[in-house]
Amino acid sequence: MSDRKSIIWAAAVGVGLLVGCGQGKQSSGAPGQTAASSGQEVAQQATPIDPATVGALKGITFFQGEPPARKEVRMQGNPECSALHHEPVLDEEILVQDGRLQNVFVYVKEGLESYVFATPTTPVTIDQQGCMYIPHVAGAQVSQPLLFLNSDPTLHNIHSYVKQSRGWNFGLPFQGMKQTKQISAPEVMVSLKCDVHPWMVGYLGVLPHPYFTVSGPDGSFALPNLPAGTYTVEAWHERFGVQSQQVQVGAGEEQEITFTFQEASPG
Repeated sequence: MSDRKSIIWAAAVGVGLLVGCGQGKQSSGAPGQTAASSGQEVAQQATPIDPATVGALKGITFFQGEPPARKEVRMQGNPECSALHHEPVLDEEILVQDGRLQNVFVYVKEGLESYVFATPTTPVTIDQQGCMYIPHVAGAQVSQPLLFLNSDPTLHNIHSYVKQSRGWNFGLPFQGMKQTKQISAPEVMVSLKCDVHPWMVGYLGVLPHPYFTVSGPDGSFALPNLPAGTYTVEAWHERFGVQSQQVQVGAGEEQEITFTFQEASPG
């Protein structure tokens, strides 16, 4: 192991051990009692929603024009990662299939301010597999458990870049290690990075409500069980920026919207 990697490894292990002795939960994949208790407290105060008064929102995220070519992830200088792959690995920044754009984070930005929602106790799992974050884009509610897993036989660390709450940077040195965290304030988006393998980047949208999703390989997305009302819906993509539009959803209605992204013109 090079001197640089030895230093990073030692630092990451130290941070991981310190955090493991504090607020983090290691080894067990189950959320801690604190997170569960918090979710139960919020659930008691949650705004009741009559199923007869809800509607739904669905749509597609499109890409207009010829999509940029995907770039190869250069792992050659990190044999512990390149050995995990038999073929070249392409980055996940731009995934377009038949003009439909994947990994767009779609969420209700405005219109739910008068509601209080229970905090889920089921964790959102983010895996480090093949020296990549899986999934690349995800969403969670405020204070929902975030379970980070290392499925690789090498050291990874998870460094969160947040602006609205306290961040963390901890190591998962060994295959199979887990640790649970949470984010205490809404933010779109939080970046997740690995300092050991700098190409490893993931994104997490954190909201005070459950009305968010990520577009699939066919560009489709859906927000079911949305209380009737008028909303500002925003769509975020890591390279192509954000778009928003207003939509009115009535009880028993299923509204359809689309977002179309394109590459910005040079200059």
